[in-house]
Amino acid sequence: MVTLGPIGIAASGLAADHPDAQIDLARKAEAAGYSTVWLAGGQGNNLPAIDRVVRATEHIQVASGILSVDVVPAREVAQSYTDLEKSAPGRFVVGLGGAHGPRPLRTLNSYLDDLDTEAPVVPAASRVLAALGPAVLALARDRAAGAYPYLVTPEYVEGARATLGPGAALAVLLTVVPESDPATARAAAAEGLRFLRTVPGYHRNFLRMGFTDSEIADLDARFVDAVTAWGDLDTIVTRIREYHTAGADQVVLRLSGEAEFFDRWLHRFAEALLP
Repeated sequence: MVTLGPIGIAASGLAADHPDAQIDLARKAEAAGYSTVWLAGGQGNNLPAIDRVVRATEHIQVASGILSVDVVPAREVAQSYTDLEKSAPGRFVVGLGGAHGPRPLRTLNSYLDDLDTEAPVVPAASRVLAALGPAVLALARDRAAGAYPYLVTPEYVEGARATLGPGAALAVLLTVVPESDPATARAAAAEGLRFLRTVPGYHRNFLRMGFTDSEIADLDARFVDAVTAWGDLDTIVTRIREYHTAGADQVVLRLSGEAEFFDRWLHRFAEALLP
């Protein structure tokens, strides 16, 4: 079963800096004490990047956040997982999602069937699903080690934990903006919402969490504040602890910025949140 430490790290905007940006991030996170680095898959196949990062580090978990089942064949995921298990057992956490066709639940189930039955296999205990709605959360409970939601509130996490049960892993991706000026912070936080608010699965989940169509469309302050974390260090740390209290095993910090800014806050959050 996947075991997650309390704090993971993800980042955006680093890959363009230089070809080894993800390796540098993972090494810094490992040295600072983070237990997991989550590598975004986007619309591509990041299995080669995952392989490089695992082999360039010593013990940090490397999770795919996420591999799209619409893009990456199950047999390729299984082969990469099997290869890495031989040299670095337990370090590749297989995060799956991205089923955006007309029947996403059927697509996910079929993909998991392939991972269960083709040789080699990826055991359920080594995979997590990017889940938002109740049906996919139930699938994450029944056919994976747990769930990896994004842009959710602590109240959502409490409900997700009830659905998943006490034994499943629950990692929550949280955009953090270390900025105390409300207008500046909200503008930065809203950037990650601008596109995803139009994606049907995210939009439905925002409505389920109690936001109105106008709040979502206008990126209203109540909406932005509820699904992100901004402010000074103490304010953000308090916010992260709300997610843990609600039932998250791991809060994954999505932190953007220039290298110097990123490095400074990577270490400040580690000092404040890690043992």
